[in-house]
Amino acid sequence: MRINFKSVNLGKLAFDLSQEYGEDRFDEPEVKFKNTYGVHGEYVLVGQSPRTNENCGTFFGRRGCLHVESHGGNRLDGTNHEGKIYVERIYNSCDKPSCSVCFKYGWATRLAGKMTDRLNEASKALGLPVEHIMSSVPVKDYDLKLPALRSRSVKVLKRRGIVGGGQILHAFRYNKRKHWYFSPHWHVLGFVGGGYRCRGCTKDCAVHNCDGFEARTRECFKKDGYIVKVLPKRKTIFGTCWYQLNHASIKKDVKNFHVVSWFGDCSYRKLKVTVKRKKKACPLCQRDLIPLRYAGGKRRILADWLSVFDHDVERSSWEDYREDGQIVWFEKVGRDYG
Repeated sequence: MRINFKSVNLGKLAFDLSQEYGEDRFDEPEVKFKNTYGVHGEYVLVGQSPRTNENCGTFFGRRGCLHVESHGGNRLDGTNHEGKIYVERIYNSCDKPSCSVCFKYGWATRLAGKMTDRLNEASKALGLPVEHIMSSVPVKDYDLKLPALRSRSVKVLKRRGIVGGGQILHAFRYNKRKHWYFSPHWHVLGFVGGGYRCRGCTKDCAVHNCDGFEARTRECFKKDGYIVKVLPKRKTIFGTCWYQLNHASIKKDVKNFHVVSWFGDCSYRKLKVTVKRKKKACPLCQRDLIPLRYAGGKRRILADWLSVFDHDVERSSWEDYREDGQIVWFEKVGRDYG
């Protein structure tokens, strides 16, 4: 079958293809580089620097809930926790995005928590749900410096009716051939003015003269070349923030680099967040967790002192309150966890 390209809107075709096939870009060439660890010009993936110091990722202590009497008869995921206490392991972290040991479970975890607090406050104030949005930068803007790129991104988002949010820069995409390549785009946790009404809609925007987000973003694409789309509904705000921060980008050799930039109704000027971070609580009885000391003889628990900040480390568990009839878990008295 031959296609009459004179009758085809190539811009719309490129947009539709990109929408249909996700992040693969049909309107832009793939800009490759040799370093497979994600370095290009002034940008680098988080977690690419050596361990900051010898304390990074080392075991710090435990906290948990000793109210064993409140755990009996309760079930989480079908598991009975009769006679058990809840225990969390704590590890030292420098909280730097560049640190290869601490970036994922230290820095990203803490920043995702702060983002979640801010987004929840904004959601209450705006009366809108948080949406996960992606904005892909066209090749013509690849050479823009970061301040100009951020400013351009905000204008592009506002033009499509996105009233505010926090944008995370991703300078790279991961190719199926297992390497990172330069392809700047933004992951935004934010709000669509009037709400995103297009999810699940199969109507033709042009035929029904629709003014929803999908109709607006297609029209704007013809002018600015940015592909902006609302991604499938997220499971949790924290989880989405944490995952996107795990492969965000930073500028090389820049201290205190701001990975997340807030704009619109979520900017620091317009939104003041006064929420105090809640203390960690037991997932069963909801009591505050306290520092714990272990006096038993389980090799697996004693081996916590040798573990490092790694995705394979079991970070929380339910442990026997007694061993051989003796209580082995106590509240740690003093400054440090134990």
